[in-house]
Amino acid sequence: MVILVNFEILIYYKMNYQETLDWLFDQLPMYQRQGKAAYKADLSNTLELDKYFNHPHLKFKSIHVAGTNGKGSVSHMLASVLQESGYKVGLYTSPHLKDFRERIRINGLMVPEDFVIKFVEKHQQKFQEVKPSFFEMTVAMAFEYFAQENVDVAVIETGMGGRLDSTNIILPDLAVITNIGLDHTAFLGNTITEIAAEKAGIIKPNIPVLIGESQKESSAVFKEMALKNNAEIYYADQYYFSDYSMLTIDNKQSFNIKHDDNILYPDLIIDLAGFYQKGNLITVLRTIDLLRESGYRIENSSLYEGLAKVIENTGLLGRWQILGYNPTIVCDTGHNLEGIKLVLNQISQTPHEKLHCIFGVVDDKNIEKILNILPKNAEYYFSKADITRALDQNILKERANKFNLNGDSYGNVKEAFKKAKKNAGANDLIFIGGSTFVVAEVI
Repeated sequence: MVILVNFEILIYYKMNYQETLDWLFDQLPMYQRQGKAAYKADLSNTLELDKYFNHPHLKFKSIHVAGTNGKGSVSHMLASVLQESGYKVGLYTSPHLKDFRERIRINGLMVPEDFVIKFVEKHQQKFQEVKPSFFEMTVAMAFEYFAQENVDVAVIETGMGGRLDSTNIILPDLAVITNIGLDHTAFLGNTITEIAAEKAGIIKPNIPVLIGESQKESSAVFKEMALKNNAEIYYADQYYFSDYSMLTIDNKQSFNIKHDDNILYPDLIIDLAGFYQKGNLITVLRTIDLLRESGYRIENSSLYEGLAKVIENTGLLGRWQILGYNPTIVCDTGHNLEGIKLVLNQISQTPHEKLHCIFGVVDDKNIEKILNILPKNAEYYFSKADITRALDQNILKERANKFNLNGDSYGNVKEAFKKAKKNAGANDLIFIGGSTFVVAEVI
């Protein structure tokens, strides 16, 4: 095994899985931990690695999913339905919460540790030459794994953007854009129109595109890009509708999905408890329609089964995930203004006496708008995830106090969680969020 130290000094040593991960995290620029310093605004490295691996993405069908919010949930739902339909399904998502291998799955099973070790070992010299980012290398790993394992189809989630995202070399059967919100503005633009233009970069010649949520500011951008590429464009929320959902006794959601006032999917159950999943579900259902039209074999029985078993089939974590009762403990990875608004709506509809919020953010995010909408009557436990990008908990507390948000600061998430559990009564609600990385440290 060749270990690269600063990409210059060569030391020979056989690494285990954890040591391989340590090398990946230490040697390759990683946006998840470092932020803007790790962002490379072109596809040159991705194309170089793709050529080196002999274009593995051409060896399997794919579905490309982008968007500000919901793209992870949509990707997992699609993968579950396709799996129940008998397909061998690759799933590439980011970031991971507990284990790096969550990013790369086939039929819900994470890529084996041995594959990760051997992949790095075999190709490390090329990585020394190209110096890819963490994300660029991970995309290459996923595509190579899916090709070697002969998946029938892979659901590929973009990272933060679209046009310059490392996943954007694929030629999918369908492109899906869930919605557009103000997130990653330092990279994608400061307006909905600018961000939509970046996400629209996944629209390719003669490949249909589905937009999950119709938005006035983004629609013109998508229509223009679709016309330019001779790509049929569809809108999920202009086709399907659901008045409401009902919670089942086992904390799943049941929907009656309508088209033109006719119920096409009665009593459709999903095992994801977030109220915001309604929009994602509608996007998935319209995606399934378009896949069927292109030749995919997906029976309604498989659709129902797949949506009822998303967590079981794909291992999805952190979306309105209930971690305990008495007090109720919930976490959610919503981390931008639009996502947190949806989470706060569900908090307001969840019975509780007092709200305890374990809250932390990254330091490259404009948090004033988020702080402004957080409930004033909660007890806050301001904390800092164990990553370079995390905003110092004392600075967060100082900013939050200006919005009449009160509480103490804690040096780490586990300490904050421990204190919240000690303070909370049996009928209280403990919420953990603000950042994907805060959630990751709790679950």
